Amino acid sequence: MSTTLYPQHTALSLAASGVPVLPLRRGKVPFGNCPVCADNACGGRPNMKTPGPCDCPGVCHAWAAATTDPAVIVSPPWAAAWRRAVCVAYHPGAAGLTVVDLDNADAIAWARTVLPATRTVATTRGEHWIYRGAMTSHNAVRPGVDVKSSMAYARYLGPGSGHLVDLPDAVRALAAKKPSPARPAPHIGTLPAGSGECPHRTPAYLERGIAMAEQRITEARSAIHATVYRTFLAVLSTHGRCACLTDTHVTRLFTAAQTKGESLRHCTDAWTNARTTLGL
Repeated sequence: MSTTLYPQHTALSLAASGVPVLPLRRGKVPFGNCPVCADNACGGRPNMKTPGPCDCPGVCHAWAAATTDPAVIVSPPWAAAWRRAVCVAYHPGAAGLTVVDLDNADAIAWARTVLPATRTVATTRGEHWIYRGAMTSHNAVRPGVDVKSSMAYARYLGPGSGHLVDLPDAVRALAAKKPSPARPAPHIGTLPAGSGECPHRTPAYLERGIAMAEQRITEARSAIHATVYRTFLAVLSTHGRCACLTDTHVTRLFTAAQTKGESLRHCTDAWTNARTTLGL
């Protein structure tokens, strides 16, 4: 059965096997939050660590919306989402799985040398290697390699080939690996303070700006990379020279972008490029 032509049917089949699912819209990203849950005003899922729908009937909170409940999957809000969906995603960690996302031929060659063979699924540009066992998700653990498990989603691209094996220590070690000193992670938080009193430093003004930026990223339907960069640029052009932004604000922006499928590497590059453009 085609996962593209019949996403709801695929979702029901996966849910019946205990795999929490959610629909992805154009751009292969989750649907944006409903008005009640906009900007996470509803508080989100408890601790955002368990799968399942939030209290509203919509498909909200990205990976945290993933469910195995067939009644939810066929409910009117979800049925409408499935009609617009371009593919099915699932929450690997909640299914007790870890996906090693290999984005290119070099990454696949590395995996064949270092990692034990397991179930393999072809992707547009590379492969998903799926292991039995959950762990914390990490992006860009090495060139072309992301690890998707808890608090992340992965596209369902078919059953694949090969047999599941237990999550190896080599994958867990990737998450613990420190950044290479040759390319240290750029600082994304505190910015140089400007001269004089900050004209923007009121909680309401700053909060509204960050919330609008999060919403702009969340509601983007296409050109996600460009939207993230333009949003970062807009935030920095307003608050980048007066030290308004804290690490907490920047983390919120990065989280919104990563929920749309951006890797940490892409977020960091976009932030750095925006700062460079503005001379910060």
